[in-house]
Amino acid sequence: MGKLMTQDKTIVVPGETLAEGMDYLPGNGTYRLGDKILAGKVGLICVEGRALKLIPLSGAYAPKRNDVIIAKVIDVAISGWRFDTNSAYSAMLSVKDATSEYIARGSNLTQYFDLGDYVTTKITNVTSQKLVDLTTKGPGLNKLRGGRVIKVNAYKVPRIIGKQGSMVSLIKNATGCKIIVGQNGLIWINGEPESEIIVVEAIKMIQGNSHIRGLTDMVKEFLEKKGCKTDAPAEAGATEKPSEKKFVKGESQ
Repeated sequence: MGKLMTQDKTIVVPGETLAEGMDYLPGNGTYRLGDKILAGKVGLICVEGRALKLIPLSGAYAPKRNDVIIAKVIDVAISGWRFDTNSAYSAMLSVKDATSEYIARGSNLTQYFDLGDYVTTKITNVTSQKLVDLTTKGPGLNKLRGGRVIKVNAYKVPRIIGKQGSMVSLIKNATGCKIIVGQNGLIWINGEPESEIIVVEAIKMIQGNSHIRGLTDMVKEFLEKKGCKTDAPAEAGATEKPSEKKFVKGESQ
């Protein structure tokens, strides 16, 4: 009979025993040693049915295939664009992976993505030499207009999103803002200026208290104190095309 030695949303340290017996399965950040499952690093343990997963509390983002990220254009070349991925490695988006349109050789590529633009994009490949390829072909992958971009610890992204998107949906519905959370720790927020500020404050709260139980209730109480209705459906404007108001680039926590 398996025995769970820890609780969901508990901070654990490397080598700490999380479960005994074969009823539980090791997930990301954990490993099996004999009939025990141990923590591989410092982090927040998540119990998902029989699986034990660990969310690290710190560390730099490492690009992974199929991650959807928010990246910034840092160079425009003849054959495509180079992006800052908020990691130690930049990434390339080729013309063929950027659009289905025909682009003649020598065309001005800045009409698609210019220096300083933020783009929601997907990682298609990461080589052993850490060369990263991107695509903007797919639903929701495009240039971000208006709003602001903030940075968070990439390892806190799962808590900001919440189970099945519950946390970010709570904030979207309460503030009427459109929010895109990149898996690399960049978050785009677009709405009324006052509402954007509330979203930033809520995200800071989540990042600083990601290890605490009852975090959803804490965020809900914060939003209600700010005058937001946490039981209201998303406003129509939350899903409309982003506005063209001034872009606050590279704002960090």
